[in-house]
Amino acid sequence: MITAIAVLLQFSALFVPILEPDGALYAGIAKTMVLKHDYWNLYADGHDWLDKPHFPFWMAAISFQLFGFHTWSYKLPAILFLLMGAWYTYRFAYELYDEKVARWAVCILLTAEHLVISNNDVRAEPYLTGLIIAAVYYGYRRKILLGAIFTACAIMTKGLFALVPIGAAIGGQLLFTRNWKELFHIRWLLALLLTALFITPELYALYRQFDLHPEKTVFNNTGVSGLRFFFWDSQFGRFMNTGPIKGSGDPFFFFHTVLWAFLPWSVMLYAAVILFIRKWKQQKEYYCICAALATFLLFSLSRFQLPHYLNIIFPFFAILTAQYILSLETVRGLKFFRITQYTIIILVAIAGVVLDLLYKPAMHYAWLLLAGALLLLYVLLHYWLDKSTRQAIFYRTIAISILLNLYLNTILYPDMMQYQSGSQAATYANTALRGQSIGLYQVNSYAFDFYLDAPVIREDSASAVVFTSREGLDLLQGQGHTCTIIRSFPHFYVSKLDLPFVRKVTRASALGERLLVAVKK
Repeated sequence: MITAIAVLLQFSALFVPILEPDGALYAGIAKTMVLKHDYWNLYADGHDWLDKPHFPFWMAAISFQLFGFHTWSYKLPAILFLLMGAWYTYRFAYELYDEKVARWAVCILLTAEHLVISNNDVRAEPYLTGLIIAAVYYGYRRKILLGAIFTACAIMTKGLFALVPIGAAIGGQLLFTRNWKELFHIRWLLALLLTALFITPELYALYRQFDLHPEKTVFNNTGVSGLRFFFWDSQFGRFMNTGPIKGSGDPFFFFHTVLWAFLPWSVMLYAAVILFIRKWKQQKEYYCICAALATFLLFSLSRFQLPHYLNIIFPFFAILTAQYILSLETVRGLKFFRITQYTIIILVAIAGVVLDLLYKPAMHYAWLLLAGALLLLYVLLHYWLDKSTRQAIFYRTIAISILLNLYLNTILYPDMMQYQSGSQAATYANTALRGQSIGLYQVNSYAFDFYLDAPVIREDSASAVVFTSREGLDLLQGQGHTCTIIRSFPHFYVSKLDLPFVRKVTRASALGERLLVAVKK
């Protein structure tokens, strides 16, 4: 039952409006695909867009074709791919260890904090998480065709660096078990050739949109090659910070990111990795540790770092952590597990209460209290008399994670979304200004673009109705236009929370303003 609840948890944010900027941007790109009946070219802001590969957009576009343009139809395929990843995590852990490790690994995976958050702020990672563990599983089973298909889809989701965890898992296992005959088997060359064949739709799309049209201006340059960007600039260029999209890296960024991103299991994960390394020669398998550490090291050395990058190796983290917890046999080891997890349970509960007291959501949450009481009652009664203290602690940890994330996805984030001006303004305009084209003036909003059921005019010109800021309104009036404010909307990027916004007493000072304005030239 607890596993089923963890699965259902992934759907708890299915109807929460899509977060800006990235989630709404990707949803808008897939929407444009469908509206234009063009599945080869990617457009954003009304222009050619060159950044991420096509696979997630194709999946979202298929969902839009089937179900229409909705929040849930954008998030649904990503969540399904993530759950596919949970299924392959179970199968992989089952064959590497046993059924109990497999079940616990799935529970750990589906309650890891950033994984659940990513089902709300949907980007490429839920797809990639499922595809990578599936590719490793079929590589382990020596099913080259299926492995190559999943590997190709992973590459068409994020680029060539998707090969790192897959190659490190398979190669690391063969290397550290000294299986030289298998390591240099011709099947791996065949796998690479099949993978190269299966990514040809992506290569064709890039060639068709960019390489055939050197006159297009991309990254403020002409003559930009989509193929070069795919093979070099988007991956190695970001890694070395020489590409058109740059970042600033900290080699310790992911070390402290894991502490919250993999909650409530992060301390157990660190302990599992340390013990695994200390007993390196005694280990049963090296797939998970090699995939996890190679990818973790690569991300840490990169100059471009974001917390959600780690999600793709969470299945390997989950297996390592489950195996470690179930391997604890000594009194000292079980005491460490008990003290650590009960401390985390208490801290998570306190953090949730403090967050609620600071934010003070207006939404009614009596149902959550009832759901929480029932869940805790089930866990307490079902495991209270269980002789395995470890099992009781494990399921209570899962319970607190489920409660926290139910609160976030059904109360906190829905309440916060009233401050995402783009989606709020589009929803209002769909009723009050039904079917009317609206321009974006001196502002950009991907959520407004996605949610508006009418064409969005992106040129900075004074349309009949514009969505703008207070500064944009002053500029229009300074140009001699007569402007009438139709409605004002509070504005904040909910994906970039800070303390002044979270605190209700200081929230007003953290908010901006966006306006729907009727313009008479």
